[in-house]
Amino acid sequence: MHSNHLLLEEPIRMASILEPSKASFFPAMTKIVGTLGPRSRSLDVISGCLQAGMSVARFDFSWGDSEYHQQTLENLKAAVKTTKKLCAVMLDTVGAEMQVVNKSEKAISLKQDDVVVLTPNEGQEASSQILPINFAGLAKAVKKGDTIFVGQYLFTGSETTSVWLEVDKVEGADVVCMIKNSATLAGALFTLHASQVHIDLPTLTDKDKENISTWGVRNKIDFLSLSYTRHAEDVREAREFLSKLGDLSQTQIFAKIENVEGLTHFDEILQEADGIILSRGNLGIDLPPEKVFLFQKAALYKCNMAGKPAVVTRVVDSMTDNLRPTRAEATDVANAVLDGSDAILLGAETLRGLYPVETISIVGKICAEAEKVFNQDLYFKKTVKYVGEPMTHLESIASSAVRAAIKVKASVIICFTSSGRAARLIAKYRPTMPVISVVIPRLKTNQLRWSFSGVFEARQSLIVRGLFPMLADPRHPAESTSATNESVLKVALDHGKASGVVKSHDRVVVCQKVGDASVVKIIELED
Repeated sequence: MHSNHLLLEEPIRMASILEPSKASFFPAMTKIVGTLGPRSRSLDVISGCLQAGMSVARFDFSWGDSEYHQQTLENLKAAVKTTKKLCAVMLDTVGAEMQVVNKSEKAISLKQDDVVVLTPNEGQEASSQILPINFAGLAKAVKKGDTIFVGQYLFTGSETTSVWLEVDKVEGADVVCMIKNSATLAGALFTLHASQVHIDLPTLTDKDKENISTWGVRNKIDFLSLSYTRHAEDVREAREFLSKLGDLSQTQIFAKIENVEGLTHFDEILQEADGIILSRGNLGIDLPPEKVFLFQKAALYKCNMAGKPAVVTRVVDSMTDNLRPTRAEATDVANAVLDGSDAILLGAETLRGLYPVETISIVGKICAEAEKVFNQDLYFKKTVKYVGEPMTHLESIASSAVRAAIKVKASVIICFTSSGRAARLIAKYRPTMPVISVVIPRLKTNQLRWSFSGVFEARQSLIVRGLFPMLADPRHPAESTSATNESVLKVALDHGKASGVVKSHDRVVVCQKVGDASVVKIIELED
């Protein structure tokens, strides 16, 4: 792999570091995915999250029933209307997740060097001596000396609410463990993770299928986050399942890489998936801590070259309870951006954290600062070299549009697209200016009725770095006469002016199809 040093070539002036950050309409090019839950499901808080920069809302079905999530989603829809900020919806599956069931919800205290038994008998009451789990096959999967981690659901890194266990012996279906650190487990649900052990649970469970075919279909979800993706086959099966569910054939599948098994098959998974989520919380347990950074850099580089969005999780754990991130976390967010991340995913920080809106705002500010020093020139050269020659028609148009925009210091690139592919390819070359993708709806029929498609395509660009969608009036086809394109362009430019990205005398690069040809043109704006 090439060196991934993506800071600016010229040294950074120390004085420039102290200049105040400029506020702008697009808080950052990097996107923020927020998980909505108990602390972030009211209309007010969701509106605050959207204003602060959240562009994808994640609904995590590991907990809460579909009715609970539906109420949250209704509030999200209302917030989108009032704030006029677009937001995509992501359904996160439970997948092959082992859980400790604590029906009474009483806190369980575990003492170092004591013994605790993991049992598949879910009817039992959880206590300091026995923890009932939702998987009968654990005894067959582990052996003496294996490490098992039990933590609060969406555990955060430095908590005293998670415990390491070492398998001492297996007795029938029970697993007897030594406790390695003292901790108190609080809540109704804990995640259980066996380090580097293959767990024979399906990636898409029956419960997941039910959630997708009811809640997912009803709400036309934009993204499916496929938890515990371990093989390319997992993605193919999920795709096959979605293809039979009407509109959901357009839902994008993001493979969530959470363990060594997924990491081993990363290349094949990337080929099949529409995007990747690096679940660093679980990976941090499965991998030795000193290896995590290397996997992040390698995986993000591969996603970037494939032109598929990459999402990094678990960045500001400490903001679950604090108003400021730690120094290490602030640096980590910036490095995720410099490594090539498209989006940052917040879990516990927004789900049950005390400061959901402030967290989104601070993460956005850190991303914006990191973007200023991103070495676009080096990145562009690397991408062109990786793509090689001969380039495809679309790839060559996309890279030319970005090169032109940088050379003429354009303030924005406007791309007309119907499938969203052209705009995503432009974003792949990481232009330093925002890309407004004007999605032109396509008329399609299922023999019974005519409908316009385009809403999915527009919302799905909300997870791609630097891409800002705008849905055009369906009466304007994407490859029509220049007259209608001019009027759509005017709408896009007005949108740009209103949001402060475009000013008079600015230059704008426009990428569109005219007949069979693709055209890149540079426009200089009058007053």
